[in-house]
Amino acid sequence: MTHSATRAPGFQITVQPSGRAFSTEPDETILAAGIRAGVALPYGCKDGACGTCKCKKIDGRVVHGAHQSKALSDEEEAQGWVLTCCAVAHSDVLLESRQVTRENALPIRKMPARIKALERLSPDVMRLQLQLPASEAFNYHAGQYVEFILAGGVRRSYSMANAPHTLADLDGKPGGLELHIRHMPGGQFTDQVFGAMKERDIVRIEGPFGSFYLHEDSAKPIVLLASGTGFAPIKALIEQLQHTGSKRPVTLYWGGRRPSDLYLDAWVKAQLTQMPSLRYVPVVSDALAEDGWQGRTGFVHLAVLQDLAELSLYQVYACGAPIVVDSARSAYTQAGLPEDEFYADAFITEADKARSAATA
Repeated sequence: MTHSATRAPGFQITVQPSGRAFSTEPDETILAAGIRAGVALPYGCKDGACGTCKCKKIDGRVVHGAHQSKALSDEEEAQGWVLTCCAVAHSDVLLESRQVTRENALPIRKMPARIKALERLSPDVMRLQLQLPASEAFNYHAGQYVEFILAGGVRRSYSMANAPHTLADLDGKPGGLELHIRHMPGGQFTDQVFGAMKERDIVRIEGPFGSFYLHEDSAKPIVLLASGTGFAPIKALIEQLQHTGSKRPVTLYWGGRRPSDLYLDAWVKAQLTQMPSLRYVPVVSDALAEDGWQGRTGFVHLAVLQDLAELSLYQVYACGAPIVVDSARSAYTQAGLPEDEFYADAFITEADKARSAATA
């Protein structure tokens, strides 16, 4: 039997309640087919590690590729849940995914970008500013991310840290993207950012990706939860809320191990005078005596519960380390937060992806 005879043929995917439909190519994951068709399915890591793309299968048959059990357990799979990022359809499939909308899918573009500026925000966090080609229109939602395309096709994902309307504000010229890069010693990309990379270097990027963005059809008060450089897309959300003149109450909880991890603390405090609806709660978990920290301590996701014991009337946007996002999701839904009002972007490292492959 030839290899081609074993390939899964393309099938029709229908998503309820939106009614959106698209076709898969042979052996293409459902998520990849949806992105290609411009259908805004929810997703995050695209590697079977974060669980953001998990949705209910109403009918049809799929086969999953490598993924972590915390993203989709055997029990959940038996109950009909699927991870669209690693599920290949083996029949026509009917899914339920309430986040799908008609208007939010934006064209994905691949383009060169020039390093405009490198600025160290803390000992291990770099602000990277990219200048995009003036001839290329790049549209994205605050909260989404781009992928850097490295040698050999290796990719690294980073969230835009500025809202779309600010692109022309970095130096008065159009096309500037702000990214916050944490140094991971030995990392193929971050070693380059903190070492050899310099202004005017050319990199290649593709995007926008991700379904982490504001849902502005609600008047509910907002909790923004960030750990470490998970603050990057949260910063973009704050700028977007300011830009639209939103009056919704917003509370930002930003956590780090030490005060230096809150690398744009002064920026946040400056926004408080410009945005009366914004409240800021910085939280540090492992401050040393020499830090002189006088603020909240402990785990950042628990600080939310200490302040807001009843979460049923809120929307939560969480971004950062998977353990923070996963812990928050579990604790907040137990505290009354509707599951569909928890929006998350877990920062998945290459080590997380390696574990995904090892546990498949």
